[in-house]
Amino acid sequence: MNRIPNSLHASDIAHSMHPYTNMRAHEQQGPMIITKGDGIHVYDSEGKEYIEGMAGLWSVAVGFSESRIAEAAYKQMLELPYYHSFAHKAHAPSIKLAEKLVEMTPEGLNRVFFTNSGSEANDTVIKMVWFMNNALGRPEKKKFLARNKGYHGITIASGSLTGLPGNHKDFDLPAIPVIHLTCPHHWKWAEPGESEAEFTARLLKEAEDTILSEGPETIAAFIGEPVMGAGGVMTPPEGYWPGIAELCKKYDILLVSDEVINGFGRLGTPFGCQKYGFEPDILVTSKQLTSSYMPLAAILVNDKVYNPIADNTEKLGTFGHGFTGSGHPVACAAGLENLAIIEEKDLMGNAARMEAPFQAMVQSFADHPLVGEARGTGLIAGLELVADKASKTAFSPIGKVAAAVARAAQDHGLICRSVYETVALCPPLIINESDIERIGQRLGTALDEGHAWAKAEGFL
Repeated sequence: MNRIPNSLHASDIAHSMHPYTNMRAHEQQGPMIITKGDGIHVYDSEGKEYIEGMAGLWSVAVGFSESRIAEAAYKQMLELPYYHSFAHKAHAPSIKLAEKLVEMTPEGLNRVFFTNSGSEANDTVIKMVWFMNNALGRPEKKKFLARNKGYHGITIASGSLTGLPGNHKDFDLPAIPVIHLTCPHHWKWAEPGESEAEFTARLLKEAEDTILSEGPETIAAFIGEPVMGAGGVMTPPEGYWPGIAELCKKYDILLVSDEVINGFGRLGTPFGCQKYGFEPDILVTSKQLTSSYMPLAAILVNDKVYNPIADNTEKLGTFGHGFTGSGHPVACAAGLENLAIIEEKDLMGNAARMEAPFQAMVQSFADHPLVGEARGTGLIAGLELVADKASKTAFSPIGKVAAAVARAAQDHGLICRSVYETVALCPPLIINESDIERIGQRLGTALDEGHAWAKAEGFL
C-alpha cells in the first residue's frame, strides 16, 4: 500500500514543473516520491530502500540523517530566523562561516560573498569581474574562457559559461561574451595516436592562441571545474591545470576554480585546485558546503579581486548587487555544523582512504561490453558507454542506453545518474568498503540488464 496518498502523485503531475525533466514524459510516468533519508540511503513512498549513489545532486557529504545539522538550524531559527547583510548589517552565523571558509580554503582567498546557489555564485563572479575591470579602467576586458562540457550553472550568465548543448538550445545562450575551449578529456577528444602529454600541449596552445587572437586585453577570466562533473565526470590530463594557471598569470587573466562539486573532500583533497596544483584568484563552492541541507553558496576572492571592487564601491557609494537570502543565518548555521561534522568525522580523510576501493570497483567494469571508459578520482566516477569499444563510437541517439542502465540500477536499489552517455556515481563521503561492494554489485547487474536492453532495442 502506498504510504503517500495517490492524490500527492496526481498533484505533482498536475501542478509541478520539474527541472532537467521531459515534462510530457513526466505527465505519463509521474514522480518517484522520496520520503525519508538515513545515512547513504533514501526511501520512496513504497518504502523501498535505495543507496543514493549520487549523494543527491553531487552534494550530501554527511549522509541524509545528520540530526546535528537539523538541530543547529532549528536553534538558529528560534534565535534569529532571518536577517539580511545589506548596508552594514551582519549576524554571527555568516561572520563565523566566512571566517571558517577562509581558514579551510587555500591561502590568499580571504574575502567571502554568500549566495543561495552555485548558479547565483557564478553569475555573481561574472558581475564582480566586470565591475572590477570597469573600476580599473579596462572596460574591454570582459570575455570569459570556459570549456565544452563544463558546467557552471543555469542562470542567463552562468548558463552561458556552461558548455552543454542542452543548457543552451532554445534558451538563446550564450548571452555573454564567452569562448568555449576543447574539453580536457583525453579519451574522448585526443586525436588518433595523440599521447596525453601531446594532448595537454595542444589544449594549452589552443588556449594561448585564443587569448592572442581575441586579445589579452579583452579576456577577463578563465573558469573551470578541476574535475568536470555534470558534463560526464572528466578528469584533466597531467599538466593541464598548471599550464592554464601559467597562461592566466602571463596574460593577466583571473583564474576561477569552480569547486561546487569538487570541494570539501570530494576528490580526496580539501579542494580540487589543491589536487591539481594551481592557485585560483576566485573559488566558488556550494553543495557540500551544507551537504545541501540548506541552500547556500560562497565565493572566495583574493586581494587582487577584492581591492579594486572595494575601491569602486567607495567611489560609487555601494556594491549594487546582492540577494535577500545572501548569507541567510539558518543556512550559515547549517553550513557551520556540516563543516564541523566533516572535520570531526574526518570525512575528507575517509574520501581519500575510500578512493582506492571505490575506483577499483569502477575500474572492474572497464571490460564490460557496454563500457568504453571507466574513469574518476576520489569519490566521483563515470562509466562512458559506447556502441563500439575499439572505435569509441557513441550510441545514437545519445543518452538512451545510459538512461536504461540508470533505470535498471534504480530497480535494483541504486540511484545513479545518466549524463548523456555516461553513468555517474558520486556517493556520500561517509561510505565504507561494504557500501562500495554493494554499489558495485547493483551497478554490475544494471550494466548487464542495460546491455540486454540495448541488444533487444537494436542499439547493438
